[in-house]
Amino acid sequence: MRFFLVLVAGVLLATTARAFHAYHATLTELRYNAVKQQLELSVKVFTDDFEKALSRGQPTPVSLAAPGPRALVLATAYLQRTLQVSTPTGAPLPLQVLGMQAEKDGYWFYCKVPLPGPLPAVQLRQAVLLDVFGDEVNIVNVEAGAKKQSALFRAGHEQELLTW
Repeated sequence: MRFFLVLVAGVLLATTARAFHAYHATLTELRYNAVKQQLELSVKVFTDDFEKALSRGQPTPVSLAAPGPRALVLATAYLQRTLQVSTPTGAPLPLQVLGMQAEKDGYWFYCKVPLPGPLPAVQLRQAVLLDVFGDEVNIVNVEAGAKKQSALFRAGHEQELLTW
């Protein structure tokens, strides 16, 4: 009987935990490195949400934990489509995905964007997972010198000019 109660409690907790993940969000930490003339980005995604996005149009589901380069290759292409940086005048800048790191319920993706020189601002389009979840919210925290700011991206507001 005790085993049955533990089993039922485990199933309820697993179901409840999944229900709590009805909130869809990413977190991006963007740092302006004036010395290296680049932007350094860290993007945190929930594993299940991001795997769902990467699996669209693929012959088999994508697992970020699977061995081999497939997940990082697909993630790089996806991030380059949905996370775009350009100069204030609109010239696109190349996003380079450097790697990824697993965390409890998600992954961090580490990226950089080389800049053509010192810039007082960039245009940022942060549309990660907006194509999958209509309620997606993408939080971006920006650090440039002594200035810190945050921006919120969602459907209908995917792009913003970030100044420092």
